[in-house]
Amino acid sequence: MENRKGNAEQSFSEIFALIFKLGGLKMSEYFIQQRSLSTDARTLVQDTNGKTIFLMVGRWGTRGDVLSLYNMTGELVAQIKQSSVLFGHRFDLYENHVKIGSMQKLLNWHKDIYYVPKLHWLVSGDIANHRYKIQNLDETIMLMYPINTFSGQYYCLEIENPSYVPRSICIAAVLDYWLYRTNQEKNRRTNGIINFGAN
Repeated sequence: MENRKGNAEQSFSEIFALIFKLGGLKMSEYFIQQRSLSTDARTLVQDTNGKTIFLMVGRWGTRGDVLSLYNMTGELVAQIKQSSVLFGHRFDLYENHVKIGSMQKLLNWHKDIYYVPKLHWLVSGDIANHRYKIQNLDETIMLMYPINTFSGQYYCLEIENPSYVPRSICIAAVLDYWLYRTNQEKNRRTNGIINFGAN
C-alpha cells in the first residue's frame, strides 16, 4: 500500500492490508466521501484515479428506506433496505434484484458487530476510530478506514474480490449511517447535560 500524504502513522487496518498485498493478493481501493452516505444526497464512489464508477441514491433512517447502487451506465447493481427498526436493526441486501442476505446488528458498545448469516459475513468495527472490516472465517472481504485528502475526508474501502464490491459498498453505507447517528446522539446528550446544568 502506498503511503498517503498527511497520515502521521499507519493504522492497524492499513498494516493488515499491506500484509495481504505482500502475500500476493491485490485489494482494489474505492473512495467515498464521509457522511455523504448518511444523508439523502447522491453519493459518488470513485477509484484510485478519481474516476466515478458507482452512484448511490436514496434515503435512509426509517423502516422501508432504500439505498440503491448504480453503475455509470445506469444499471441497478445492488440495494440495501432497512427492514426492521423495532426488534434490532436489520437490513436486507439485494444484487440484481435478488435478495442475497440480511444484515443484523448484534452489538453496539465501543465495538460495532453485524452479521450476515446467509453470506457468513461478520462485520466488526472500532466506533471511535471509524475503522471496520468484513470477514468470512479467515478471509478478509473488506477493510474500511478514514483518510484525509486535499478535497475532504473520505473512506477508503479495500476489497479484494471484484464480485463483492457492490454488496460491500452497501454495507459501508450502513456503517457510515450508524457512525453519524451515534455521533449525533452523543452530541444531543452532551448538549442536554450542559443545558440542564445551566438552568
